Amino acid sequence: MTVMRVGLAGFGAWGRMHAQVYAQLPGTELAAIFCHGDATAQAAASAYPEAALVRSFEDLVALPLDVVAIAVPNHLHARYAVAALRAGKHVILEKPLGVTLAECDAVLAAAQESGRKVAVNHELRVSQQWRQVREVIAGGEIGRVTHQHLSLFRRPFRPGSGGWRQDEARVGSYSLEELVHFVDLVMWYARENGLPDRVTARAGDGSAMPQTLSALLDWPDGSSALVTQCLAGFQHHSLLEIAGSTGAIRTSWSGAFDRAEHPSFSLWVQAASESDASERPIAFSGELFELEQNLACALASFAGEGEPSLSLIEAHNAVALCLAIQEAGRKGHAVSLVDWTT
Repeated sequence: MTVMRVGLAGFGAWGRMHAQVYAQLPGTELAAIFCHGDATAQAAASAYPEAALVRSFEDLVALPLDVVAIAVPNHLHARYAVAALRAGKHVILEKPLGVTLAECDAVLAAAQESGRKVAVNHELRVSQQWRQVREVIAGGEIGRVTHQHLSLFRRPFRPGSGGWRQDEARVGSYSLEELVHFVDLVMWYARENGLPDRVTARAGDGSAMPQTLSALLDWPDGSSALVTQCLAGFQHHSLLEIAGSTGAIRTSWSGAFDRAEHPSFSLWVQAASESDASERPIAFSGELFELEQNLACALASFAGEGEPSLSLIEAHNAVALCLAIQEAGRKGHAVSLVDWTT
């Protein structure tokens, strides 16, 4: 078996989750870890003494690696991805793809020029729960998607190492931190309708980091999606309701926090052929499970087995729509998406 050598950039809370996966996946070696701070460097050296420990990203990409995995604050994503691609590495990149459209375009260009792949970690794409919604729609069970309502109600974000999630320059915006997952989902679920062409938003205090955010996306065919995010709540709860031309879907997830190991979840579908809704089985759901699945999918794609769970164009469009939501919230009126998406 060919072993894929992975170098990991970042050893914060989520970077450590990445490390556990690479250390355990068959055919994968956690070969090196880049840590910026002394505390994380000591923790990485203790947990993975067999991995090379480097203190600069330049030293990491200079090593003989097959893959560079990037789990650092948002403002560094695109810069690190471009450097790794130019060094001839495949890239696993935490979302978002970038914090500006120019950054996203730079990653797309570097990937095309290098011939290497980039897998952006939108792990809900492989979830037994959230992917099954797409499978129900693609199978024609509810007809054409006409309406979506997706809400997130949760405790405030963790500050992150050095408080980066509370710094607009480093987080980009709160629409890019978690809402980007759900924006990607509603576009994925309505794939047959094309791309939305208009967004209206209300962003709490109008800043880039509001505690509450509501966005209404409109498609040219008359379909719509209402996406809301509340960071002033408690625990972690998400709810999706979809109406189709001949059926409907309702699914929810609740846990004490986002990385809960024992959450509650359900998926109900009323298909065109059914007189009432029925519950669909889900073995497990949660980002701890889905991270491993999505990283395995990414690594397999680098080895020539399939493709990452979403394309770079889709990752670009998710960022574009989040930035348009932020703009609509700031302006207080609808924003056309014609020039935002690709």
